[in-house]
Amino acid sequence: MISNISSRILDQTRKVVVGREEETRLILECFLARGHVLLEGVPGISKTLLARAFAKSLGLEFKRVQFTPDMLPLDIVGGFVYNQAKNSFEFRKGPVFTNILLADEVNRAPPKVQSALLEAMQELQVTVEGHTELLPCPMIVLGTENPVEFQGVYPLPEGQLDRFTMRVVFSYQPLEVETDVLQRNLGDIDFGAVQPVVGLSELQELIEEVQNIKVTREMLGYLAKLGQAMRTDPRLDLGPSPRALVQLLHCAQARAALEGRSFIIPDDIKARSDVVLAHRLRLTREAALKGLAPGPSKVIAETLEKVEPPR
Repeated sequence: MISNISSRILDQTRKVVVGREEETRLILECFLARGHVLLEGVPGISKTLLARAFAKSLGLEFKRVQFTPDMLPLDIVGGFVYNQAKNSFEFRKGPVFTNILLADEVNRAPPKVQSALLEAMQELQVTVEGHTELLPCPMIVLGTENPVEFQGVYPLPEGQLDRFTMRVVFSYQPLEVETDVLQRNLGDIDFGAVQPVVGLSELQELIEEVQNIKVTREMLGYLAKLGQAMRTDPRLDLGPSPRALVQLLHCAQARAALEGRSFIIPDDIKARSDVVLAHRLRLTREAALKGLAPGPSKVIAETLEKVEPPR
């Protein structure tokens, strides 16, 4: 059932976004794994377009926030406002109270605003002045950032990056695909053509199905060995956190489910190691000066080759 729904979602997003099947699949896997995604790419490369199409194909509530340097935390999570009619303060919910939040150019907001998302992304709740409100479930944050712009941006701190389950990099399309993109944009993009193909109750069942994907003790040991190997790699100042390994496990379960399996295999972990771990790792100054390319991805690839998977 889950692979069939994946095909239906891809069919809907293709109506407005050309050539982004792999990116769509990764976002879907992360959604089913109860995580959040950092979409990285230069402006105008269809990050926002895909996020809108994906949300509509799921039929979930979608909100978009353009992050700017003058934002305040209450612009995201909400806050207390005075109700003159009732002569009392009441909590007014911010845009984070939705199923899918597109945090556009998340690195343009100051650290205080970025940190307002931490509790929401980890615990699916927000706390303001001692008052706690639960967020809708399911809920996913899709944050976008431009990796080549340095003016007026605030680099995401390690704690924030660790909350993003995946980093999905949007690269330029091949010639044939870009020709199709130009063809599609000869007229206005018709978002009305994108139809919801799955309901909320069905999505919750799919998330539960992913949680029930079997994981053997041997597979858990393999994942732990990968984490230990990276943490002791002399080229890294910062290795994967326990949260990162847990989220890699969840993504491996989601991949297995979309592949039609009721259990994970080493290839599930290997296939998702880079998108889940690379943005969390930090090279030592010496490794960075030596121009280790492509950065942490090389360390991940070499670790996967070095650590023997279970048979």
